[in-house]
Amino acid sequence: MRVLVVNAGSSSLKVSLLGDDDEVFGTVNLPADASGFDTAELSAALKEWPAPEAVGHRIVHGGTRFSGPVRIDAEVLQQISDLSALAPLHNPKAVAGLEAVAEVLPDVPAVGCFDTAFHSTLSAGASTYPIPAEWRQAHNIRRYGFHGLSHAYASGRAAELAGRPVSELRIVICHLGAGASLSAVVGGESVDTTMGFTPLEGLVMATRSGTVDPGLVLWLQQQAGMTAKDVQHGLERVGGLTALAGTADMRDVEAGLAAGDERSILAMDVYLHRLRASIGSMMASAGGLDLLVFTGGVGENSPIVRGRIAESLSWAGVAVDEQVNGVTRGKDQEISAAGAAARTFVINAREDLQIAGEVRKLLG
Repeated sequence: MRVLVVNAGSSSLKVSLLGDDDEVFGTVNLPADASGFDTAELSAALKEWPAPEAVGHRIVHGGTRFSGPVRIDAEVLQQISDLSALAPLHNPKAVAGLEAVAEVLPDVPAVGCFDTAFHSTLSAGASTYPIPAEWRQAHNIRRYGFHGLSHAYASGRAAELAGRPVSELRIVICHLGAGASLSAVVGGESVDTTMGFTPLEGLVMATRSGTVDPGLVLWLQQQAGMTAKDVQHGLERVGGLTALAGTADMRDVEAGLAAGDERSILAMDVYLHRLRASIGSMMASAGGLDLLVFTGGVGENSPIVRGRIAESLSWAGVAVDEQVNGVTRGKDQEISAAGAAARTFVINAREDLQIAGEVRKLLG
């Protein structure tokens, strides 16, 4: 089944056509305009490609309504729109993308695939915040988790490379990019994750702070006179690596590290401290560790991050081959040292393959 994979971003709509064997026929980015996405470029591209037999849309937030892929119809479209309060930066763009592609391909079945769905298996103990029940119930507040499509793909692909059924494995996935999150995967299901009600919780990211003391947020507003908008901007737009090193790009941080730049040294220390502590937390939730997996832009391309994390987790049986770790770019590969008790893999982030697989499974 040829699947058109659609990923709606803040300023463009990325569209790729995957063939029967997941070969990529082509990719196009549709620019956004005031009313949504310009479909002229998509129409032109489709004339050059084989006709798609289905469309798969990446949708960031499925709330508690969607725990797996779903066929898009008018009711589902409205429900996705209704969830915009939980993801105001993402779901409205997804709705615009759904409408734009449906305009061009009105007779091709469309499926929504949700980043939150993979984490719908979290137990009540893992997903519940200890806040007043009326808050949780009135506003659907819980840990949702994100990057689920990436976590699902990486866990399955790593198990495949390891030559073992995913149902037998305890896996910690490190999706490290501009946004970053971890998940603990047991038997192919997510049992814990670092992102929560929003994608702001958890690890240090490119511009996002990750977890901070909630009392700090209150103090900044009550004592320092900051508005909610001020705090939001600081935590989401100029936090993380940007706040620590003056750059959102890990490559620049690593260059500064090599040059002895103090801000870069601090940024790397904070980044790795939070990362290794969180991996330890995921290992505890999983009840051990069989596979450690790195994916995402930083996870795939930073031997320094992988190597330092492996060194700090030697107590858990993690060890990487330094030579192999340094030359992994562009391919899925095991980087474990010989005899390591826990095996380590680098997996290219391929949400498009996960989406195409979910579409084919749903539509049969």
